[in-house]
Amino acid sequence: MLAEQINQEYIQAMKNRDSLRVSTLSFLRAQIKNVMIDRKSEKIEDADVIQVIKKQAKQRQDSIEQYEKGGRPELAAKEKQELDILKEYLPEEMSADQLRPFVDEAVKEAGATSMKDMGRVMKALMSRVAGKADNKMISRLVKQALSSQ
Repeated sequence: MLAEQINQEYIQAMKNRDSLRVSTLSFLRAQIKNVMIDRKSEKIEDADVIQVIKKQAKQRQDSIEQYEKGGRPELAAKEKQELDILKEYLPEEMSADQLRPFVDEAVKEAGATSMKDMGRVMKALMSRVAGKADNKMISRLVKQALSSQ
């Protein structure tokens, strides 16, 4: 299981005195533990762990943008390193080329003809590709598909 792998790698990072990895995985472990407490469960599914990791990755990306806008490249670099560590535990994301057939199919399925139908298209699409692609990229591709109609 992914949570067990994270725990094992946390222990190994502590042994290796890799402070950045230790702090990143420690925070991630705490977030996973919070989800387990919320659900009153002893175990957590890999899909739930992936959701926690994605949330952490999104927070890192937002922090990177803010630090770069604020002229703090050293803090942005640290966040990028943490993001790289988190990405090691995420499944490979689909590329834009791989997503386009799904987008086209969702547009046809929803009977979308304009940007007003974007919500229906996104709903149909997310049921198929949720967790397999970046949401911003999905949204951008749907907008492109709808604007070309």
